[in-house]
Amino acid sequence: MLIINNFEEYKSHLGKELGVSNWHKIDQEQINKFADATLDHQWIHLDEEKAKNEGPFKATIAHGYLTISLIPYLWKQIADVRNIKMEINYGIESFRFGQAVVVNSEVQLKAKLISIADLRGVTKVTIEATLNIKDQPKPAYIGNVVFLYHFI
Repeated sequence: MLIINNFEEYKSHLGKELGVSNWHKIDQEQINKFADATLDHQWIHLDEEKAKNEGPFKATIAHGYLTISLIPYLWKQIADVRNIKMEINYGIESFRFGQAVVVNSEVQLKAKLISIADLRGVTKVTIEATLNIKDQPKPAYIGNVVFLYHFI
């Protein structure tokens, strides 16, 4: 786990991979709960029998937004940003989905610091987020997430 205490420590990682998270299994229960929370009940996510017999992946798949919503959870396994009053998820940019995440797949987040700026005391960082799928050659997605940190 990377520990970051201030702006200068964060900046020293510019252009570098920050680390990878643990593997996280996405099961049908998590997919079902996400569908209920977002009101997205498309059969490709929920109907296991139809997905097996008629779907292109022969199983249900996770919602793309479910996989994106895992970023804060997985990010906390990569970096511990300390001495902050507040952390804000500021934005997501340029996301491209490369491959569906089939039910019971394990995913892992890889993070790289691609930009950092001091905006009059507020640190703005852009992290390249890649979600890898265990035993698959292509990632589920690659995109940029933007965080704001108010260091003490």
